[in-house]
Amino acid sequence: MSKNWNTNNIPFQNEKVFLITGANSGLGFGTTLELAKKGAEIIMAVRNLEKGREAVNKIKSEVPNAKLDLMQLDLGDLNSIKEFSEKFKSKYSKLHVLINNAGVMMPVSKQITKQGFELQFGTNHIGHFTLTKYLFPVLNQTLDARIVTLSSLVAKMDKADIYWNDLQWDKSYDKMASYAQSKLSNMMFGMELSKLLKENNSHVKSILAHPGYTATNLQKHMGVQGIVMNFLLAQKVKMGILPSLRAATDPNAKCGEYYGPEKMGNWRGYPVLNEINPDADKRDLTQKLWLKTEELSGVKFEWN
Repeated sequence: MSKNWNTNNIPFQNEKVFLITGANSGLGFGTTLELAKKGAEIIMAVRNLEKGREAVNKIKSEVPNAKLDLMQLDLGDLNSIKEFSEKFKSKYSKLHVLINNAGVMMPVSKQITKQGFELQFGTNHIGHFTLTKYLFPVLNQTLDARIVTLSSLVAKMDKADIYWNDLQWDKSYDKMASYAQSKLSNMMFGMELSKLLKENNSHVKSILAHPGYTATNLQKHMGVQGIVMNFLLAQKVKMGILPSLRAATDPNAKCGEYYGPEKMGNWRGYPVLNEINPDADKRDLTQKLWLKTEELSGVKFEWN
């Protein structure tokens, strides 16, 4: 494994098509910028087109020949995901890397998606599951394609669990537990997907990543505590994007691997292989979540 893997290790990505959710800010913006520098063609899937256009202008001021396509996508609305996917498939016949990056983190009070799912579980997990399903036929016909799903440090913390008896937090709402559930779900999805891809003889790789503790606008709901922790402990976005960039571009990255920072209990540092939450490797649990998500989203994966 490369020591201190960084953006210098990224091979040129000319001719490659990437799709990044939440590409207009934070980790998504940083990832888009670095891939643009490497010649990739990038579809920036964003909820807010105005903020998306600002992000495009920022990137083009630094990378004038950046190949960017801004498209509107609301991961909290299954109809928007379907519409986006149909538009994408009418424009593109190849997709080398899908980066499931966008996330909602710890709204103070419970919020719901268009279809009535708790916002974090509905957006972070069900939304990306559904998007991946719709785009899979394009990935499957693209040589050396990858699906990179972002999880989080919280997926291995105390409150990380799938709350089967109250998946949508109807009885009571715990913002940290519901966020941890959504990020553990991302991890379980990525791991179950890696096994199903192998079992169905697909060349597509499912690879996981997490940014450690990185200062982004996601921490805005943590108040003063978030500001202090960002100042004392957080690494900068340029470090936080390295695990997902490695998962997306390292020629040696394998299906089912999980990349995150090396040091301070995976909070900071250069990207290396990290260990998953043991629950994400329990097939009975990952299959149960998969089937439940198919039921909730109304979509089933087809492998051919």
